[in-house]
Amino acid sequence: MNLRLPVAIGIIACTLASCGEKKATVATTEVLPLTGTWKLAYSKMIKNGDTSTTYPVPGKPNEMIKMFNGSHFSFFSHDLSKGSDSATAAFSAGAGTYTLTGDKYEEHLQYCSFRGWEDKHFSFTLTLQNDTLIQRGIEKIDSLNVNHEIVEAYTRLR
Repeated sequence: MNLRLPVAIGIIACTLASCGEKKATVATTEVLPLTGTWKLAYSKMIKNGDTSTTYPVPGKPNEMIKMFNGSHFSFFSHDLSKGSDSATAAFSAGAGTYTLTGDKYEEHLQYCSFRGWEDKHFSFTLTLQNDTLIQRGIEKIDSLNVNHEIVEAYTRLR
């Protein structure tokens, strides 16, 4: 018996078997309850024991939204009066990466219309109840003399 024939048949069989349909591997990303678009309902700043409301500001209609996907966040704020001069027109924005472990939320602000805030890290505690998100923590930037606690409440849009 010629040994070449069984070897050739084995090689052909292996080749044909490897050409079979392969199952696609799809990486799945867990959708966090945070994922989506949120509208700022109110914000407060606590500094040296004094609490002040920073949003909404009476007489200055403004709107802010914050969006999250699995790894990044962004926020946008603008005046609703459609002001056209520097005294009435207001727009701010920022974006970066975040991590969420339990209720511990860490932001790395990579981009910001207030450039002194760029490339900063902030730690917060998040509380999520139904369609309300409460973000609370310290914003501290020594170079800007910023050191206060914030409390922000958002309601889910999507």
